[in-house]
Amino acid sequence: MKPHVLLATLLMASPALAQTPVLTVYTYDSFVSDWGPGPAIKEAFEAECGCTLNFVGAGDGAALLGRLRLEGTRSPADIVLGLDTGLIAAARETGLFMAHTIEADLDLPVEWTDPLFLPFDWGYFAFVGNRGAEHPTNFRELAASDLGIVIQDPRSSTPGLGLLMWIKSVYGDEAAGIWEGLADNIVTVTPGWSEAYGLFLEGEADLVLSYTTSPAYHLIAEDDDSKVALPFTEGHYMQIEVAGILAASEQPELADQFMRFMISDGFQNVIPTTNWMYPVAMPEAGLPDGFSTLIQPETAILAPIEQADALRDLALDEWLRVLSR
Repeated sequence: MKPHVLLATLLMASPALAQTPVLTVYTYDSFVSDWGPGPAIKEAFEAECGCTLNFVGAGDGAALLGRLRLEGTRSPADIVLGLDTGLIAAARETGLFMAHTIEADLDLPVEWTDPLFLPFDWGYFAFVGNRGAEHPTNFRELAASDLGIVIQDPRSSTPGLGLLMWIKSVYGDEAAGIWEGLADNIVTVTPGWSEAYGLFLEGEADLVLSYTTSPAYHLIAEDDDSKVALPFTEGHYMQIEVAGILAASEQPELADQFMRFMISDGFQNVIPTTNWMYPVAMPEAGLPDGFSTLIQPETAILAPIEQADALRDLALDEWLRVLSR
């Protein structure tokens, strides 16, 4: 090819390359891991959007909000995926999010009408242990036992925050006493879920704070039924994970397209066997067989979103006060 022809070809191709839009989504680390839903969702969305989907891991769920507060309107993110009901009120107060335009009939245990945040999965927190061992049936029994537990820091982790909200919602003014009882059980407090679960699998603790769905991973992915979630008589705290579009996004139309994709089969089919949670829009294929073996809490606990901030602040103060002694 003659030099001037090659130059003309490159000049014609360059705008096309430059025009490929990029959608940046902040999420938590486990979502973008090799075994998480991120890789499959990236491939599926890019196949229909004509864009590049850029997932950015930013610690655990609660750490996402901290990063956004630091970056403010300068954040390169278009979407934040991985906040939950315990953080929505605080996220709304930042003024960084815009309303979405999506109306959907979601398969959730509660009604959902929030104009800024759209759910993508949900589940129940639970302690996970080994089958065959003696297990407590409530927090008081756990505190009275000599079992070692690994939990997550509520300042950086949504499961850690969920545990605070769980205990505070059930025990109210007696919550500090529950934490005093649990203090001797705590082997360590990790920044996020992945570190905590890894320590449990390595045998560093008897129990780990996780989800009622966690045993499904071992059963389906590893053909291992040795892990069980412990049913607690007080009930189990719900987690609904959500995504929101940043008002400063330079790709609002593409962000809207992703949010619509998020509640389609292309996204929701991936959730049960990669994020190991329940989908918010039941896929046509339904749930994998292993999910039928999971415990079903008799009592679902969820603090009203408008009360979550105040409850979180009280619970966090108690937690810090007790564990610092």
